[in-house]
Amino acid sequence: MKTVLTAALATVAMAFAAPAFSQDAYPSKPVTILVPAAAGGPSDTVARLVAEAMTKDLGQQVLIENVGGAGGSLGAGQVVKAEPDGYTLLLYHVAVSTFGALYPDLAYEPGTDFSSVGLVTDVPMTLVGRKDLEPADVGALLTWLKSEGAGATFGTAGVGAVSDLCGRLLADATGVELTVVPYKGTGPAMTDLVGGQIDLMCDQTTNTANQIKAGEISPYAVTTTKPIAILPDVPTLAESGVPGFEITAWHAIWAPKDTPEPIRQRLSVSLQKALTDPTVIERFAGLGTAPVPSDLATPAALDERFQSEIERWSKLLADAKQP
Repeated sequence: MKTVLTAALATVAMAFAAPAFSQDAYPSKPVTILVPAAAGGPSDTVARLVAEAMTKDLGQQVLIENVGGAGGSLGAGQVVKAEPDGYTLLLYHVAVSTFGALYPDLAYEPGTDFSSVGLVTDVPMTLVGRKDLEPADVGALLTWLKSEGAGATFGTAGVGAVSDLCGRLLADATGVELTVVPYKGTGPAMTDLVGGQIDLMCDQTTNTANQIKAGEISPYAVTTTKPIAILPDVPTLAESGVPGFEITAWHAIWAPKDTPEPIRQRLSVSLQKALTDPTVIERFAGLGTAPVPSDLATPAALDERFQSEIERWSKLLADAKQP
């Protein structure tokens, strides 16, 4: 009888210990980071650099899966439905904070259906034009836009893309009218801008810096509050007649809702280590950005940023007219 009782107690003890053990052993298989955009784009590039560095720390392969559609909301929805076990993550940018406002029939609530892991980077954006566009500087451009009315064409990577959000913010802040031309991704939009088929774009430095340096497009302004190192001679919109204008393509990592705290913390620590990797720092610099400080690559920091951005974009998208 004693032997049976001892065995039963041991079984109970193991049952209670199992969850803690499984979390302590995390990860025991490859981790997938889902990027809800096409391969080769800026978010994909950021994700692959981070995944490679996190693989070294986690001891398991961190894989990238690209699932595009509906401005990123479809791929993000797959993460919402995934098991909250730390093996399926989302890496995307500021657009996640707009999903609720842009897609009223969305089957999930972005503000509550994700578990934050941490911020990754703040990518500056640039307002650029075709190289033969008449205005010589951003002041002249704003005057030209107001005189053109809706005649100026503004290319975006699609509804809800960060380039689209920049256009909406520009129209709201300046009162100009723009004819928005949505493309299926940044690549086709940039091709048409270089080819002179559209007038303007506002996109991440990861997409614009090389074309600016090659003289294929004209830079008018950056969307940060201060000039950026990769384009030191390009003024900010805030100092060029649009006070307070600021938008960056901040990227972050989320897990599904109810992911256990020990797993979130393990991922956050791994992310922090990845963002101090010399290769990541060097490659990010080449893209015109930098990793966030370690204290921002945390669940708490992302929670704060995410909720404030949801409020910001919900108000803008509800009140402002569409560009």
